[in-house]
Amino acid sequence: MLTQTPWLEHTFRFDFPAGMFPVFIERLRGTAPRIEEMIRAIPGKKISKRKNGKWSVKEHIGHLMDLEEIHLHRFHEYILGKETLSPADMKNQKTENANHNAKRKKKLLNAFRKSRSEFIAQLEKANEELIQRVAIHPRLKVPMRLVDMVYFICEHDDHHLTRMRALLP
Repeated sequence: MLTQTPWLEHTFRFDFPAGMFPVFIERLRGTAPRIEEMIRAIPGKKISKRKNGKWSVKEHIGHLMDLEEIHLHRFHEYILGKETLSPADMKNQKTENANHNAKRKKKLLNAFRKSRSEFIAQLEKANEELIQRVAIHPRLKVPMRLVDMVYFICEHDDHHLTRMRALLP
């Protein structure tokens, strides 16, 4: 099978209509159920194992949950009309320090579902002007509309879902 492209090597085109916003919201809404389906029958011990020093399935789930804070923060930056979005912690210290492997599978999934639902509830309040508002993404150094940020998060989710799937028996 082809090796997955590392996240930092992804390139993005933000040239789709703002009307894709509801589609991207739906993708965000589907991440938690996709994870649950993927790991439903797999014991917590098996999804807690690291492979080659890389994150376990639980750590990938925890990472997605950990990032909800920066997603919500950036959403508020769009509301405030900030020119540049806050940078993410590229060392992922929150995830590295969280010990997600010690958490029960159900508790971790419920926490991710709750944080994602709260983020989606905020996004659903966005009007058309806010959805098209632009700020500079700090790592990519490109203008990004709110709709683009949501697409970016969807792509990030799918990246980690793919990584998780590769770790499963």
